[in-house]
Amino acid sequence: MAREAALLTAAAAAGVPVPEVIDSDESSIVMRRIDGETIPRRILRDDEYSSARPLLAAQCGEILARLHTLPADVVPGLEQNDQVAQWRSMLDSLGQPHPAFELALRWLDANRPPLHEPTLVHGDFRNGNLIVGPEGVRAVLDWELAHAGDPTEDLGWLCVKAWRFGVAPPVGGFGTYDELCDSYEAAGGRPVDRDALRWWEVLGTLKWGIMCIVQATTHASGMVRSVELAAIGRRVCENEWDLLEALP
Repeated sequence: MAREAALLTAAAAAGVPVPEVIDSDESSIVMRRIDGETIPRRILRDDEYSSARPLLAAQCGEILARLHTLPADVVPGLEQNDQVAQWRSMLDSLGQPHPAFELALRWLDANRPPLHEPTLVHGDFRNGNLIVGPEGVRAVLDWELAHAGDPTEDLGWLCVKAWRFGVAPPVGGFGTYDELCDSYEAAGGRPVDRDALRWWEVLGTLKWGIMCIVQATTHASGMVRSVELAAIGRRVCENEWDLLEALP
């Protein structure tokens, strides 16, 4: 919690919209409440947010450009891992056969893009972790997965099909790749290699698929009995399908 509070403070100083930290310690954070909506179904479909939707992809690009000005060591102790190796190890530890995931891992390993100088990476920047009002993004939430890494990771994660929630536009269900990338670059972000962006989107799809297995296992093992975790487990096959469609 103390590290997350430090991340929020650093992000705010860089111009990223986040809730104001009022107080924190090792076990809790108190933040100022921000009105708005976080439920993607409402953000993507309700008339109340019709004026916001055309703005969101460009706003996300601008926010991420600001975030990625922060160096990897802005908060001590942030991890930096080889993402392909990390998720291969996670899949192997689960002991389940998923050929589509194995195929994706091989493709990712064989087609690694050049890595940028590491920066602070949010790690879960997506529709569902944004507070949105009629004028657009009001705050970015859920910083517990922040780490050091290639900034393109955040852009690719935002484009993963799962975070479109059944709506066609590829960026969060609300915008286009061009809107996101053009805004990111205009706000000072590094030029976005579209092939690298696609690579990170594929990696994000793989990650979410493996995370779905983990959450289902948490329920099935009895560790945490939860209908929500069980339902998320049923989405593993969606990610397998998405990967098979995405791979050349």
